Amino acid sequence: MLAVNTLMKKRVLIMSAGAGTGHIRAAEALELSFAADGRVAEVVNNDALQYTNKLFRDFYSSFYTSLVRSAPNFLGWWYKTSDEPWHTDRMRHMIDRLNTKPLVRFIREFDPDITVCTHFMPAGIISHLIATQQLQARLSIVVTDFDFHAMWLSRSFHRYFVAIDETKAHLEMLGIPNERITVSGIPIDPVFQQPVNRVEERLRLGLNPENPVLLLSAGAFGVGPTEYMVERILNLNSDAQTVVVCGRNDELKQRIVQLVDNRSARFKVLGYTDEMHKLMKMADIFIGKPGGITTSEAIACGLPMCVVSPIPGQEERNSDHLLEEGIAVKCNDLTTLPFKLERLLEDPDRLARMKLNALRFAKPDASATIVDTLLEDRLPPLSFTKDQRAAIALAAGPE
Repeated sequence: MLAVNTLMKKRVLIMSAGAGTGHIRAAEALELSFAADGRVAEVVNNDALQYTNKLFRDFYSSFYTSLVRSAPNFLGWWYKTSDEPWHTDRMRHMIDRLNTKPLVRFIREFDPDITVCTHFMPAGIISHLIATQQLQARLSIVVTDFDFHAMWLSRSFHRYFVAIDETKAHLEMLGIPNERITVSGIPIDPVFQQPVNRVEERLRLGLNPENPVLLLSAGAFGVGPTEYMVERILNLNSDAQTVVVCGRNDELKQRIVQLVDNRSARFKVLGYTDEMHKLMKMADIFIGKPGGITTSEAIACGLPMCVVSPIPGQEERNSDHLLEEGIAVKCNDLTTLPFKLERLLEDPDRLARMKLNALRFAKPDASATIVDTLLEDRLPPLSFTKDQRAAIALAAGPE
């Protein structure tokens, strides 16, 4: 009986892509959940870009990061222009396959039972392998923003995991079968479900546990107008304290330290940290960009958000959902940041409602939901015919 059970255990391959950090962090969360499940024989989590040449890798990672910094409006234009089913599909997948031959070799040699992708690039590669009968695995795709962009569409797949009910409704209207779509939420590290003593964490950082705490994040790479935001926060007519997380940008950290030098009691300036769950649970307001993973982490902690500088496209759409659900305020002009924050800090009832809205909207056990669904699933793979793809494109409507 033990031998039979061992044979039935699944080999799992998780593929992401290092274009930003969100796709990687979602994959890491899934890896933890798969590895802890006794129904899994082996789980491998890899960044697909590590199997490609430097030029291709830089295009997906470094080029994307540079556009976030210098040309966010271009990213917004491209997001909207390419959000049409199958519009860029053939050319994009041809380029991907030409630059990912080592990746294809690895996937075929590993020969997984289950593949899960948190980025559309490896999903396209695996979908092609399944469609051409080079791989027998089931392909599931985890969308790492609240909305669904057409680049996530695959011709052959098993299941989609999405963040919210509205996105499932969108996919159903496109023609994807209801039973193929699970509203799981976006996978985050299980550590965000652990309780935190807010008073102890504030004292550990040298903060007054009685005064409100703002958490300002520059993201993992420390990009964005962080210095300008700190300058604005210095003008707050409040006893609020601010924790500034500068990510891996050491130069930014040093500049912020100098900027707040004479008010260091009200500011704590950190670099990269793996304790964001503690910071989010002891804070009262999060200030930053609404990436899919960061947003999912914040709402899992019941943390109201002040959205600043969202990337046009996916982050703006994430922001729309947060505003609609009463979880966030949005600061369109950073000159008004002190005004926005003071309005919230002066209205504890509103902050309490925002916290409850966040907790209601959150799905902190998304990774466990995905793992359990896939290990129990018996649905066969699904491939769209040419006519079905045409129908999906028609259902998407005019752009």
